[in-house]
Parts: sequence; structure tokens; C-alpha cells
Amino acid sequence: MKVVVQRVVDASVTVDGKIVGKIDKGYMLLVGFTHTDTFSNCEAMAKKIKNLRIFEDDNGKMNLNLASIDGKVLSVSQFTLYGDASDGNRPSFVKAMGPDEAKKLYLYFNECLRNLDVIVEEGIFQADMKVKFTNDGPVTIILEN
Repeated sequence: MKVVVQRVVDASVTVDGKIVGKIDKGYMLLVGFTHTDTFSNCEAMAKKIKNLRIFEDDNGKMNLNLASIDGKVLSVSQFTLYGDASDGNRPSFVKAMGPDEAKKLYLYFNECLRNLDVIVEEGIFQADMKVKFTNDGPVTIILEN
């Protein structure tokens, strides 16, 4: 499981011209799965993200987690995180989990975050999504388990 975490001022995802998910301050998550990922990966990643301390405290240090700033999450599925362009110029996606299994894990991951009292907005799995966000910092962290 791979998650790109972006600290944002705001973020939204649009499908067919309609906003389907929108947050103010928090995390924009791009979420991808590979063949060996399981429900336990989702549980561990949700805990990691809830407790990740990348918001600045009064001293300007990255020391605060999502709950400390009343932040939210916008979670967007992205199989292209497992794209491999090391052999040529056209990426291969053979390392990405198939859509049926990946959708189950994506929905479960979002539910794990909600079970940890995180407010989560979502994109629509396999839809053609337009994502907008204002990266704060910029701060971007790539997590993998």
C-alpha cells in the first residue's frame, strides 16, 4: 500500500463537473494498492496517518497531528502510484492491484480512518476525477507498508 500525503489548505475532487468531495485544512491522500496488500495494511496505514505529525506548532516545528488542527482528509484512489517506467517510456501497471480487490481495500481504508474519528471525504473509485488542492508548505510525505 502506498499513500502520498499532501498537507493542504483546501482540496476538492470533481467527477463529471460535480464536486464529490471537498475539505478545508488537512490531508489530500492519493491511495494505491499492490497485489500483496491486505486489510491489515489499511488498518496500520490509517493509524499512521491519524498520528502523523506534519502540522506546525507555535514554534514552527512539524509537531501537530490532524486532530490537533481539526483537520480532515480527502482520499482519492490512484492505481498509477504503482506505475513503473523504468523499462521504457510507457509505464507498466502490473504491480497495481486489480480494480475489484483494490476497491474493497480503498473503501475499507477510508472506513478505518473514520473509525479513528477522522472526517473523510472521498473521490469515486475508477472515475475520471479532477483533483484540485493547495499544498501547504509545500509538504508531501510518501508512506508505504
